[in-house]
Amino acid sequence: MGKVHESISGRLREFIEAQHLFFVATAPAGPDGHVNVSPKGIGGSFVVLDEHTVAYLDYTASGAETIAHLRENGRITLMFCAFTGPPNIVRLHGTGRFVTLYSEEFAEFIRYFPEQRGARAVIVVDVHRVSDSCGYGVPLMDYAGERDLLPPHMDRKGVEGQQAYRRKKNRTSLDGLPAFDYDPV
Repeated sequence: MGKVHESISGRLREFIEAQHLFFVATAPAGPDGHVNVSPKGIGGSFVVLDEHTVAYLDYTASGAETIAHLRENGRITLMFCAFTGPPNIVRLHGTGRFVTLYSEEFAEFIRYFPEQRGARAVIVVDVHRVSDSCGYGVPLMDYAGERDLLPPHMDRKGVEGQQAYRRKKNRTSLDGLPAFDYDPV
């Protein structure tokens, strides 16, 4: 049976911080858009800022659905699953915003993340609902390690290459919503 909690504290915080993988879900406001669910798992890319605020580093990648949806409506859910140990699922429901690498506020947040190569933004979530549930249906899986592919790939592209990549692949969402269109032209 699931339970709603007052905040991200104690065993819930310990559980969240121990996970190697989490999932981010967002959706556009209308009934016709695509719901997006993205796995996130680069080590050190997630941080609990306080009992009601979390953040994760958003790396330059093939899409920018989360940013597009946050621009439109701010709704976001993060989900953490236990793949080892006792079964558990924790969901953080909230309102998200993004701080781009071009924002003055970016320096305040980037310091929390050890792997910064390829960063385009920090997603900050004001959590208004914290819940957990049994996780009995989640399989047991072994963690084999980091892939270490995305940050080195973006590092090789360099600043101008990353900007060109984002201009080509991140300006709009699948549904044509404005996404990451902050790079200089």
